[in-house]
Amino acid sequence: MDFHGTTVLAVRNKGKVAVAGDGQVTLNNTILKHKAKKVRRIYNDKIIVGFAGAAADSLNLSERLEAKLERYNGNLTRSAVELARDWRTDKYLRRLEAIMIAVDGDNMFVISGNGDVIEPEEGVIGIGSGGVGAQAAAMALINHTEMDAVDIVKASMKIASSLCVFTNTDVTVEEIQTNH
Repeated sequence: MDFHGTTVLAVRNKGKVAVAGDGQVTLNNTILKHKAKKVRRIYNDKIIVGFAGAAADSLNLSERLEAKLERYNGNLTRSAVELARDWRTDKYLRRLEAIMIAVDGDNMFVISGNGDVIEPEEGVIGIGSGGVGAQAAAMALINHTEMDAVDIVKASMKIASSLCVFTNTDVTVEEIQTNH
């Protein structure tokens, strides 16, 4: 899946995990909105999710993930796997055009409609049109600075916005403490 029009970045560093998403909403080559919220907390504020793709599809997936979390007592791993399974096998869900990052104090996943549940090895993942640039910037900052997770996502999103025309500097950041 190749999504244009957003950048979402998650970073785990120094006892925190931070997720940032830019606020730009585009339709073809037109900017429709500057301050959309693509990152939010769910499941009693214990899980942070961020989305790239169609807004309605993203909200639908957020609600479905939260329902899975309720069913599996907040177990993000089990909920992510079950959501990906449903997404891949259900005729209606397969048409959803979105990709999501979901994090808690222990886990970080990218969940896609292809049935993917991917946990990054380095504790950094970016999605969307500026995701690669943001992820590369975050990796460099983790390895060469003493910045914490929040400062890294903010700086990395600023770098991504300077490279990707579909990414702006109006960034939403959410953070939680890690459990290790």
